[in-house]
Amino acid sequence: MVFHLCFSSVAISTEKEVNVYSYRQPFLIEPIFNEFTEDTGIKVNIKFAKKGLVETLQREGKYSPADVILTVDISRLMELKNKGVVQRVKNKVIDSNIPSQYKDGEKEWFALTLRARSVYSSRDRIGKLDKNFSYSDLTKPKFKGKICTRSGKHPYNLSLVASMIAHKGEKQTREWLEGLKVNLARKPQGGDRSQVKAIKEGLCDLSIGNSYYLGKMLNDDNQRAWAESVYINFPRINAKGTHVNVSGMAMAKYAPNKANAMKLMEFLSDDKAQKMYAELNHEYPVKKGIKRSPLVESWGRLKADNIPLDEIASHHSTAIKLLDSVKFDL
Repeated sequence: MVFHLCFSSVAISTEKEVNVYSYRQPFLIEPIFNEFTEDTGIKVNIKFAKKGLVETLQREGKYSPADVILTVDISRLMELKNKGVVQRVKNKVIDSNIPSQYKDGEKEWFALTLRARSVYSSRDRIGKLDKNFSYSDLTKPKFKGKICTRSGKHPYNLSLVASMIAHKGEKQTREWLEGLKVNLARKPQGGDRSQVKAIKEGLCDLSIGNSYYLGKMLNDDNQRAWAESVYINFPRINAKGTHVNVSGMAMAKYAPNKANAMKLMEFLSDDKAQKMYAELNHEYPVKKGIKRSPLVESWGRLKADNIPLDEIASHHSTAIKLLDSVKFDL
């Protein structure tokens, strides 16, 4: 598989460098890395990838220059662990900064930010949803033909389905998927933003999407009208809270600059980087006590489900099976 990248030159091992492989977009992490370099004097070399990161690490093996890996979604973090391309990190600063449910039980990956799997509702036709609205409510008959979503097998929706399995079991989750499919306005397609666009155009009244996309659309002149046509809502799974996914980090198995990698991982988990993440990408800091950006704060209170993410990930294969069995995307 081809490793698509735009990068700064990557060296193997020098005293004042650290090498990062990243799925995270340049505009988001480069300002954070600049702050790290200013604080520590350690230069950050970056490879940006669209796909093929795990395959590249496997191919490079012990000769890989990678020190730290940044990615999004719990399934991709678990893939790094399951494919054996990362190593355990024992560090008191990181452990203190990151709550237990947002890191691997064996400390092979750590979440950095949270993004809620929210429901957008038409301001004109639906209004703001009740604070007790749940994902299960999406199957109510009154919403028949009124819901838009991207593919059920996209990692963001897959993690939501896996979370439903963790809370409600396989049988109830299958019934939920069947009810949700009945209520779709169209075949699953596009991305999270295109679902909000469909609400603006009157094709549907509700959509499922990550919370940070609202901030992205509000800051885009071509998409602001879409964002202004909806409310953002935070549904619950039972009384537990809203399903959240994550972005995260791991240390590469053969990190040649391990000490510098550890310093970078500490920095990313701590106050300055957590605050920058929150402001730059409209996400929720994973470290407790860090203020959300004013825009995110204006969306209302998010009570995040506290189920361990590795438990959610353990149900991903069952989630795929259920999505296939109900032919959700067809």
